[in-house]
Amino acid sequence: MAATDFKDYYAILGVSKTASADEIKKAFRKLALKYHPDRNPDDKAAEAKFKEASEAYEVLSDPEKRQKYDNYGQYWKQASQGGGFGRSTTNVDFNGFDFGQYGSFEDFVNDLLGGLGGGARTGRTGTYNNYRSNTSTNWSDYQTPGGFNAGAGTQTGGDREAKVRLTFSEAFRGAQKRFQVGNETITVRIPAGAKPGSRVRVRGKGSFNSYNRSRGDLYLNVELEKHPFFQFENDKLLCEVPISPDEAVLGASVDVPTPDGQVTVKIPPGIRSGQSLRLRGKGWKGANGSRGDQLVKIAIATPKNLSATEREYYEKLRDNRSTNPRAHLQNVSL
Repeated sequence: MAATDFKDYYAILGVSKTASADEIKKAFRKLALKYHPDRNPDDKAAEAKFKEASEAYEVLSDPEKRQKYDNYGQYWKQASQGGGFGRSTTNVDFNGFDFGQYGSFEDFVNDLLGGLGGGARTGRTGTYNNYRSNTSTNWSDYQTPGGFNAGAGTQTGGDREAKVRLTFSEAFRGAQKRFQVGNETITVRIPAGAKPGSRVRVRGKGSFNSYNRSRGDLYLNVELEKHPFFQFENDKLLCEVPISPDEAVLGASVDVPTPDGQVTVKIPPGIRSGQSLRLRGKGWKGANGSRGDQLVKIAIATPKNLSATEREYYEKLRDNRSTNPRAHLQNVSL
């Protein structure tokens, strides 16, 4: 390296030659956050400054490299032996920090900056994944100080996620669940109004980052156990109520279960099988405490075992029917 190619790494980072490791790290982080390519797209000058600061920090953050740089100046590389980021052929005290856990200096930079590359770090390969929520409901942003059993879930960088199964009653009214997180037993408060696909964010209960001494978050994905009567359809609470043929023809008043108990519903005359009625304000709870609607799908139940009297009257209805329900099909053709 020619003398004119010598780079003053201390000047690049803006620190003195007696700067401590923390001062060097803080100075680099400030520059890296300012000039990171993700914050300065298509800015070649900023990219060059970021690379220059990274190069300086790579040397000055490594005690062995820094010592050789201080002793030999621009010839420090020729004085170095061995190779690879975070590896040394001599016994050097790194203050307990293992640089060898990173596959490259880029991995180390991204970890130091908290993953400016666009997501949570997965392992030690320098690969990043965007973390996306699978629901757009306000309930998904609910944060609770609890935790859950992350052992059955997956880990993405500092964040973990797992599933929790609830009954319809627990999801509707809210519940408290106890889970094991590592050696901790934690009580999780599930807010009222959870639905399939809802997520609970649990701050500070994810995996531990040994470098920055912080923990990620836990994400709890809600699943509901099957209910014999209620179900969800497009975020709406749905149920199916059978009625008899005479009730469909003449209309009727029938009792229908809701989350709050039975209510009386008027069936209009001439209703069709598969048609739905809306019970306003009797559906699921929202994030703000409001109630949605419950949809009641009508199913005309055809009797299979008829008494002699019933059969007699059905035959009379057939013989005296004034309408043909298939009249509109007579002119149908390809």
